[in-house]
Amino acid sequence: MYATSLGDDGAELRPLEVWHAGELLDNIDRGREFIGRHIGLADAVSDLDGAHAWLKSYADKRGADAGSLHGLWLDGKLVGGLLFRVWDTPSGVCEAGCWLEPAAAGRGLVTRGLRVLFDWAFEERGMHRVEWHVSSANEPSISVARRLGMTREGVLRENYPHRGVRTSTEIWAVLAAEWRAARARTAQDDH
Repeated sequence: MYATSLGDDGAELRPLEVWHAGELLDNIDRGREFIGRHIGLADAVSDLDGAHAWLKSYADKRGADAGSLHGLWLDGKLVGGLLFRVWDTPSGVCEAGCWLEPAAAGRGLVTRGLRVLFDWAFEERGMHRVEWHVSSANEPSISVARRLGMTREGVLRENYPHRGVRTSTEIWAVLAAEWRAARARTAQDDH
């Protein structure tokens, strides 16, 4: 299977598959409270059966071309992941997401990995739009959207019940033409 280097720090983007259930559970256990502050993954993956079921749901999505899951590995250890939670080829719209354990935060892993996946979505798969849905209280994730050049399009007020509290969701997005223009500017600046 593939392993894409994300830099000189030992970070890689790799498949995250059903047989990684134990590693996923370990990853979630190391960051359960941190990860669970804004997303339901920490609650869904509460034991090995939950980890297996969640990974199987993404294997099924990949098989149906309706989503995908990718692990972020640092020095051979799973520290987080990236996903296309929604993938709709006919409309050209997908929704990306992420999680990361606290020890791996602040290294740019999510941003670097998403650049690889956005390039793939736009250039290989012909997607028109990538969306990012994020809790209004999740500043690190909002910062990722900004670094990726996404535009904040609106807020769904108190739409998501999470751990007994209604939270608001910001919708960020980048269009294929915007992504290509930004990547061209970056390449030009590098020369």
